[in-house]
Amino acid sequence: MTQLTENFSRVEFACKCGCGYDTVDYALLRLLEVIRNHFNASVSITSGCRCVEHNRAVGGSDNSQHKKGRAADITVSGVSPSKVADFASTLGLSVGRYNTFTHVDTRSGPAKGWSGS
Repeated sequence: MTQLTENFSRVEFACKCGCGYDTVDYALLRLLEVIRNHFNASVSITSGCRCVEHNRAVGGSDNSQHKKGRAADITVSGVSPSKVADFASTLGLSVGRYNTFTHVDTRSGPAKGWSGS
């Protein structure tokens, strides 16, 4: 298991289909560390990078940042997704708000046609 930062390993970001695709953007990693440190709680990656086929299978957008390794769907232990989204928004991340998780990505500029926010 390759450790990418103090708190995150490459396997956490790997495509869930098992294809081995595990690219992750360094800027995203740094910001996830900021989120973890801010809440002083563990951050779980429920969806990291996705290959084209898996992204299609889960209904992801054709322009999904997950396919580029620039997005993560996360939960923070003991913290509501709305609080996570509020804080992530202050970091300049593109944020999607969902009932059970928060989507964050490092695209340049705001998401267009975002259905999660």
